Amino acid sequence: MFDDDPADHFVPAAAPAGAAHARTGLRISWARHADEIREAQRLRWKIFVDELGARVSSPQPGYDIDIFDPYCDHLLARDRDGRLIGTYRVLPPHQARRVGGLYSETEFDLTRLVHLRERLLELGRACVHREHRNGAVILALWAGLADYMRRHGLQAMIGCSSVSMHDGGHYAASLWARLRASHLAPVEDHVQPRLALPVDDLRQDLPAQAPALLKGYLRVGARICGAPAWDPDFNTADFPLLMRLGDVQQRYARHFLDAA
Repeated sequence: MFDDDPADHFVPAAAPAGAAHARTGLRISWARHADEIREAQRLRWKIFVDELGARVSSPQPGYDIDIFDPYCDHLLARDRDGRLIGTYRVLPPHQARRVGGLYSETEFDLTRLVHLRERLLELGRACVHREHRNGAVILALWAGLADYMRRHGLQAMIGCSSVSMHDGGHYAASLWARLRASHLAPVEDHVQPRLALPVDDLRQDLPAQAPALLKGYLRVGARICGAPAWDPDFNTADFPLLMRLGDVQQRYARHFLDAA
């Protein structure tokens, strides 16, 4: 699986199985070998392609594989029986340099974020099995992410939160109209979509509520960095998100930080 030297990865320690994990029966760990990464890629395919209908370009059907995977660390959530039920992948700064940039840069111009590059972690490919979307898995994964960031001196996270365009984009455009008034990042953190969602041609007056994962990010302290991009392959509007650890709201710190 890896076409580079594994020593170039952080090789993070497994997330501690704290009280919250013991209560839910979840086990959070980092992929240590190719077979575990393959499990994550298989779960991603089942959710993104089989369930959500994305058009994924992959060298092996049935597995969501792209050029960034070998450079990423892969966080895994397993149930009591050891079945993989959730995953994230993260791209640390030194690996972003090796692969030539962040995945987010395929969708956005990140020029204004150059000052964060050396302490910026990219999150991606987040997914949870449909039978376990009750919030517990995401909270446990977030604890693992926070622990990773603290171990390696990282200060901020960037990623995209996808919103379905099953209605042609009216819901996403309406959501953008609402969130830019309440959760927009400072102008110095703004990014520009390479293929923008054509919001001016869409309705922006629907009573749109953020999907659960995006709502969770915003509650913790993330901010929207600009207008959403349109991803034709996944048929989604992708909202660029940035969160600094120092901005995590106090009432959520115990979930996101202290649980790690």
